[in-house]
Amino acid sequence: MEVRHNWTVSEVTALLDKPFMDLMFEAQLVHRKYQELNHVQVSTLLSIKTGACPEDCKYCPQSAHYRTDVDKERLMEVERVLDAAQKAKKAGSTRFCMGAAWKNPKERDMPHLTDMIKGVKDMGLETCMTLGMLTPEQAGELSNAGLDYYNHNLDTSPEFYGSIITTRTYQDRLDTLSHVRDAGMKICSGGIIGMGESTNDRAGLLVELANLPVHPESVPINMLVKVKGTPMENVDDVESFDFVKLIAIARIMMPMSAVRLSAGRENMNEQMQAMCFMAGANSIFYGCKLLTTPNPDEDTDMQLFKKLGINSQEVAQKPDEIQENELLDQVVERVAARPAKDDMFYDATV
Repeated sequence: MEVRHNWTVSEVTALLDKPFMDLMFEAQLVHRKYQELNHVQVSTLLSIKTGACPEDCKYCPQSAHYRTDVDKERLMEVERVLDAAQKAKKAGSTRFCMGAAWKNPKERDMPHLTDMIKGVKDMGLETCMTLGMLTPEQAGELSNAGLDYYNHNLDTSPEFYGSIITTRTYQDRLDTLSHVRDAGMKICSGGIIGMGESTNDRAGLLVELANLPVHPESVPINMLVKVKGTPMENVDDVESFDFVKLIAIARIMMPMSAVRLSAGRENMNEQMQAMCFMAGANSIFYGCKLLTTPNPDEDTDMQLFKKLGINSQEVAQKPDEIQENELLDQVVERVAARPAKDDMFYDATV
């Protein structure tokens, strides 16, 4: 099977109409051709700035437009971020992702963000950030600091998008992905299933992702986590088999990408997660929380991996604990040497 960038919605809906077992078989054949078998890449996601986001994404408890139980928190200190990264590595993560709830980073944020990137990289971890929209200059600055991946989801199809978000356009999202790619970083981009979208909308999302000039290196497929206080709190649940089918189709359409089983895993039993791995999912987030929503803890995931014969990938060069502590101390000292006027703990929403 060749890697394509000219998929149509009708082709994807035809795949959705296939018998479940046939689709799973096709996806597994593709997975075995392009991906390492019985391996799941493990990432940890940390919210470095939580709540009070000016965007109106109807699924998000961090939006300032809705009354949820999420408290507003300021941009996290660099030292705290590095401490969390070190703990994530010890738990088995190979990539550390940092997310900030805002429309876009301000210029005053950039020195703190680049210090976070450099510190995490010094530990031997891959780095990823999701910070909202970026200018070409900001993308270049993050890339120069060593950022490996940038996450910016398309969320849904262009046709359904306006029903979910009004504070940024679909083209805004595509432009940010273009800036990220031009800056030399890898792209993490996917969407959310279960927001009331149609089958065609689900197909349309995958078409948009697969028809990018270069497929995203990482494609997170999220199942909506319904949060009280958001406009999405009472939408219908996603049918489990429908979700697994979308994982399989993402694998078929983007054979060389990592397909990440992302938000919503807390609501999936072991059998459903196993079907997702069989369908081609080969990446997950570790840890008890994804930004502000629940996620299975590391021990639960490790038990499932053991049952399925899955071993998480390891960092290529893994320094021992003494070296890790020395690296962390060096980074903290470098950050502490920053002039006092550059406060690392401030209200990023103003």
